[in-house]
Amino acid sequence: MTQHTDRHPARHEVPVAVVGGGQAGLSVSWYLQDAGIEHVVLEAATAAHEWADTRWDSFTLVTPNWHCRLPGYVYDGDDPDGFMTRDEVVAWLGGYAATFDPPLVEHTRVTRLTEREGGGFVVTSDGVRGPETWEAEHVVLATGGYHVPIVPPWAPALDPAITQLESAAYKNPEQLADGAVLVVGSGQSGAQIAEDLHLAGRTVHLALGDAPRVARTYRGRDSMTWLSDMGLYDTPVAQYPGGATAREKTNHYVTGRDGGRDIDLRQFAAEGMRLYGMLEAGRGTDLAFLPTMTEALDKADAVYNSICRDIDRHIAESGIEAPPASRYEPTWVPDVDPLALDLAAEGITTVIWAIGYRPDYRFAQVGVFDGTGRPMHTRGVTSVPGLYVLGLPWLHTWGSGRFLGIARDAEHVAGCITGAAHARPGLGAARRSADDAHAAG
Repeated sequence: MTQHTDRHPARHEVPVAVVGGGQAGLSVSWYLQDAGIEHVVLEAATAAHEWADTRWDSFTLVTPNWHCRLPGYVYDGDDPDGFMTRDEVVAWLGGYAATFDPPLVEHTRVTRLTEREGGGFVVTSDGVRGPETWEAEHVVLATGGYHVPIVPPWAPALDPAITQLESAAYKNPEQLADGAVLVVGSGQSGAQIAEDLHLAGRTVHLALGDAPRVARTYRGRDSMTWLSDMGLYDTPVAQYPGGATAREKTNHYVTGRDGGRDIDLRQFAAEGMRLYGMLEAGRGTDLAFLPTMTEALDKADAVYNSICRDIDRHIAESGIEAPPASRYEPTWVPDVDPLALDLAAEGITTVIWAIGYRPDYRFAQVGVFDGTGRPMHTRGVTSVPGLYVLGLPWLHTWGSGRFLGIARDAEHVAGCITGAAHARPGLGAARRSADDAHAAG
């Protein structure tokens, strides 16, 4: 490894630089290593750290454990139809890198990515070893798409006595001040955090978005197992109604907690949880909501029943013996959609924002991003030769954002790089290899 000082960053040449050492980055590394392609994996913190750092204490997967399969590494525990807890996921992922010893450089944040004159890229990084530059023919951006939490621009106008947290900062009910809690957002994180607080006996107010829901189990099996058998996780995004717009869809809320069950917001409301429509504005302690609560509940239930009907059709067409069909019937129906809330009057001391994330690729100064900052690509391949993205929801299929589909996406991207290596034999050997970088790390 070339020595460097703070004034003169170390320079390396490597055929492929992978940015991000989570499950996506490690998966493409596995395929590259299997193909004999020298590369480096640059990770800002530690491999797969997001699972330990940004999930709450009672977190569980919402997909069955058998979905957990990475290249050369699958879940082999004794509960394939169960749902690993956060700590179990961390332990499972933590064992992955040791199975193939990837050229991983941790605690090294990529700060800039530019195109190199004549082709290829210059990757600038900074970390415990100081500033470094990596010249690469190919770059894989495997940092995912959930970078910056979305918070309304008017959030700072709320009473400063109210604690505000993003969902990634929530750990457990005990960390919060005494008092009621408002959770904003009813996607997977928002619904599960609201449930966690509700089960802990906290008074919970929940502002609903437009997330759909799904049955945990239906006709004797987990719904996601049925959907997998039906090929839903394998269907390319282009074949869905609306094509690439499917990438804007919100995931269905459900939980793997306590062995897995439905999340029924109507039942929570019957038990005392306060529900609202979409949060529109706020100032001081006064909040205003749109009259969308009833519609959101009805639409979520409609999706729930629609998925059940699709499963019914699959069972009938396949001649499968299964328990009888059923339909969800509302357990609680609101009288009116509340349009206002006084945080102080309701004793609310904490607001938890769970309304999603936006990507942040500002370090990548390459023209492949749309007006929202999302990378434009076809199955992970961008319009700039040699630049790829990986680990995004709906990258290619519904399964892309899950453990179930990562290996297939990584294999495709690695195959594109391998094809280039075969076309250019020199790609497989660099003057300064990623193996040297790894050994010096």
